Amino acid sequence: MTLKYHTTFALLLLLVSLRFHGNVAAQNAKLAASFIFGDSLVDAGNNNYLSTLSKANVPPNGIDFKASGGNPTGRFTNGRTIGDIVGEELGQANYAAPYLAPNTTGKTILNGVNYASGGGGILNATGSLFTNRLGMDIQIDYFNITRHQINKLLGESEARDYVMKKSLFSVIVGSNDFLNNYLLPFVSSGVRVSQNPDAFVDDMINHFRIQLYRLYQLDGRKFVISNVGPIGCIPYQRILNELNDEDCVDLANDLATQYNARLKDLVAELNDNLPGATFVLANVYDLVSELIDFRQQVEVAVELEVGVRLQG
Repeated sequence: MTLKYHTTFALLLLLVSLRFHGNVAAQNAKLAASFIFGDSLVDAGNNNYLSTLSKANVPPNGIDFKASGGNPTGRFTNGRTIGDIVGEELGQANYAAPYLAPNTTGKTILNGVNYASGGGGILNATGSLFTNRLGMDIQIDYFNITRHQINKLLGESEARDYVMKKSLFSVIVGSNDFLNNYLLPFVSSGVRVSQNPDAFVDDMINHFRIQLYRLYQLDGRKFVISNVGPIGCIPYQRILNELNDEDCVDLANDLATQYNARLKDLVAELNDNLPGATFVLANVYDLVSELIDFRQQVEVAVELEVGVRLQG
């Protein structure tokens, strides 16, 4: 994905997160920690500590990241991730540290921890071409370790209150399950033979349900869940399918749309069935699609204006 896509995504998800934060503030509950799960959209450097082909510790990544002086940190973006931005909006003095970083110990974890990994997905097979990455199951395993560490720092009663009432769980995942699994040439051939799109989406939703239940059982209560954006419109898919800049890959977008509809139902199900939990769905797909349409309209208007001036 491009740096521009990451920036756009961050701004859009921030709007949803701020809305969520407003609802929490209304309940007089101050959020103190941010626990982040997902893929390259929010990876803050975990892949730096993995032997993997999915790394972002080289320029131009980080060129606008003031905290590092413009140096790459392992974030797959020119600046902050959405996890960084949300943390700032919550008034946190420090960003949620990558779980695998050696200094993510002691009271540092009380600011929150970032478990996200570039190439990771809901399904364990996702991202296998990178040789190594942290999928959602492993990320939650790591949070379980963090959860026990918080108990030791605060005591079990205060720790449970801290996680339940003062922590935000952001989960931004799903794109790689299509881009680097079901839709990936050669690698995906076996998957497509054994699973049609309906079955593959079912598999994703069933796994994701279990994963979110696990976070709930570990005392997560305040969640922002992102759906999958219009992945058929990103440059990677356009180039792979030899399309023009204004065209998008229908299959990729259809899969995202199908998954998003099921995800919406899942979020409603969790809100109905998990007492005390709040799940907010970030509808990134529609917001990014609107921006793409707007950009294309502007480009057409500019072309027409230039044409009129040349004729004049």
